[in-house]
Formats: sequence, C-alpha cells, structure tokens
Amino acid sequence: MPDPAVRQTTYARRLGLFDVTMITVGAIIGAGIFLNPAIVATRVHSAQLTLAAWIVGGMIAVAGGFCFAELGARAPHGGGGYVYLRDAFGRLPAFLYGWTLLLVINSGAVAAVSEIAARYTTDLLGADPALGAPLAITFILVFTAVNYFGIRPGAIAQNVFTMAKLAALGMVVVAGMLATPAPTPPVAASAPGLLESIRLVGLALIPVMFATGGWQNANFVGGEIRNARQTLPRAILLGVAIVVVVYVAVNAAYLRALGVAGLAASAAPAADTMRVAAGETGARLISLGIVASTLGILNLFILAAPRVYQAMADDGLFFASASRLHPRYRTPSGALFFQAGWAIVLSLSGTYGDLLDYVVFGDWIFFGLVAVTLFVYRSRDPVQTTPDGFRMPAFPLITGVFVLAAATIVISSVLSNPTNAAIGATLILAGIPVFWWWQRR
Repeated sequence: MPDPAVRQTTYARRLGLFDVTMITVGAIIGAGIFLNPAIVATRVHSAQLTLAAWIVGGMIAVAGGFCFAELGARAPHGGGGYVYLRDAFGRLPAFLYGWTLLLVINSGAVAAVSEIAARYTTDLLGADPALGAPLAITFILVFTAVNYFGIRPGAIAQNVFTMAKLAALGMVVVAGMLATPAPTPPVAASAPGLLESIRLVGLALIPVMFATGGWQNANFVGGEIRNARQTLPRAILLGVAIVVVVYVAVNAAYLRALGVAGLAASAAPAADTMRVAAGETGARLISLGIVASTLGILNLFILAAPRVYQAMADDGLFFASASRLHPRYRTPSGALFFQAGWAIVLSLSGTYGDLLDYVVFGDWIFFGLVAVTLFVYRSRDPVQTTPDGFRMPAFPLITGVFVLAAATIVISSVLSNPTNAAIGATLILAGIPVFWWWQRR
C-alpha cells in the first residue's frame, strides 16, 4: 500500500465551468470528424441517412452525457469511471478498466495521436518525413511536462487547442455552405425502405460513435473542479451539446460541397471541402486546424488518464510512486511519467496500431458498465441526499438506452472482426492475474 504520509497532498480544485466544458469538447473532437464522415457516407449512400446517423449518434452521446453527469455529481473525485466501478462492483472490474486504459486504450491513443500530429506537422512545414518519429516523442514529452506543472497549465493549453479546433470546424461549415452545391444524383428507382434504412443507419453508427466518445475524460478530473457537483454535470451536458451541433453542421457542409458520392470517396473530407471553397490555401488552412485538433486531444489524453492510475495506486493496485501528488503542483507526477514512458515504448515498438484495433471495442464495454453503476447508486440512495447534486431526467429510460447502444456497438464490433475481439478480450482479461498479484502485495 502507498505510504500514508505522501497522501497529505490533495488535488487542488482550480477548474471552472469553461475549463471543464473545453475538456469535454476537446476530448470528443479528435481526428474522427475529419475522417469518419466518409465511412458513414460509404455505408448509407444517402445524404439524408448520413445526417440521420450523426443525429442518432448525437442523441446517444447526449444520453451518455446525462449518465456521466449524474455520476460526476454523486462522486466528484479524481478517477472517474474507475471510482464508480469500484464503488458499485468492487475492485476487480475497476482495476480491469484502469488496466485496459493504461495498457492500450489511452497509452496507445497517446502514441497514435502523437504520430498523427507529427505527420501533419511535417507535411505542413514541408519537413523530412523521417522527423515524424522523434517529433511524436517530443510532443509526448512536452505535453507531459506541461501537465506536470499543474492542472491550470494543462487546462489553459486545452482551452487554446479546443477553441482552435472549433474555429477550424467553423471554417469548414462556412466554406461548405458558401460552396456551389455538388450535383445531386438522380433518385434511385428503389429507395431503401424503413427497415433497410434503420439497418444502414445502425451500420453507420459504429464510426459515428467512435467519433463521439470521450466525455468521460471530464469525470477523470472531478477532484480538481470547483463546486464539482454542479459544475461537472453542466460542463458535460454543455460540451456534448456543442459537439452534436458542430458535428451535424460539419456533415451538412461536407454533403453540400462534395455530395454524398464525393464524401464517400474522400480520404480527407475537411481538406476537400476547403479546397472546393478556397483552393489549396483553404486545404492548407484546415491542415493547420487538424494539427491543432490532434495536439489538443493529445494534451487531453495526457492530462486526464493519470488521475485513474493515481486512484488505482492509492488503492494499492499500482506502483506506490504513482499515488503521489506533487507537493507544489498538486499533479499525479508519478502516474504522468509512467504513462509517458509506456506510450513512448508503444510508439517506438510500432505495436500501438494493432493493439488499438484489438481493444477499441473495450472502450464501449466500460462505457456501458460505468453507466450501469448508476442503477447501483440509485438503489443505494434513491433520492440523492446531496441537495446540490444533479439528477438526470427520465431515469432509467435514458440510462437503459445508452447501455443498450453501448452493447450494440460492442456486439457489432465483435461480429465485424471476431479475431481482433478475441485477442482484445484476452488482453483485457490478462489483467486478472495482474490484479491478484497486486492484491497479494
């Protein structure tokens, strides 16, 4: 167990509504909105169904936002989903969540996003592509250092990058709406019926939902939010609402400028939309926006997840050094450095891409499980004794819808690639013997 003396330092509540809203927005908007719309259009072959898929995905994201908003109000502590799973179901499920987050989901994402940011940066500057690998590692180290020096520097960086990516997406929306509309293809002789439309939208929801996850990151920093029981729920719901509006508007712009066939064929919809409206200058501008977006999500991944590892270590389920908060900066410095080291190992090994493919469905397993903890919290405290706590409306309907959606995404991912799912499940379950080893320690 960690030395109790090092726990005299606690998190500092320095984040306000704007900071946490920007964390929520920044955590959701990554590279997905710049890539996944093409996949959605390919699957549904219709402008109307493309927008329908993003609207339905937005509704599911709102449902998830409600669930995590109430959980954040009930347990406004650092660690988010780890804390909720531990309190509701015990230490093993909570550890498996933290284990998967550290082993692959977050650390692999740090490695992957740093490489994407480095690649876009070298392309934008016309630099030697060979500089990409060292630049990616430099990005990891720089943002780890930023977040080492306090939650405020990390939050300020997040605010800047999130506003930059919103500005970039705003440019795409304006450019798409001002562009000459793409030719409308002739109406098909046999348009899909209702059941077929539902099936196509369901198929398209997989890439939509992988572009709309991320609101749980705000819960990770619950211990550093001022008046967290009120601020955290408001920030999550406001942030999710902003993202849904932006996503629908961006897809409408893509469809207007490129048409559904052009969107389906595009490898870079945002750049192609800007190119239609403003030529190569527009395409380069949006490349700059994509760099800001990737750097923002990288900073967020580095900022948030170490709070989970710190909570695990505080429970004696990880290295004691990871439980320590810096006495001056009040940050989980040990967990930050451990995460950076592991992410760099994954980056140098080149294995993070395969690992993410294996366990990306695990993210939605834990989304669903964390939402289920709300049933446990409600059964223990039906009226929520804290007077200023947030209570989601239409419970248990909204929670049930979100859990069902998460289960559907997991099942669809498994059916689409059973081999990857089997390997991913093995990686997740490999945490069980590790858990028992830490328990014995």
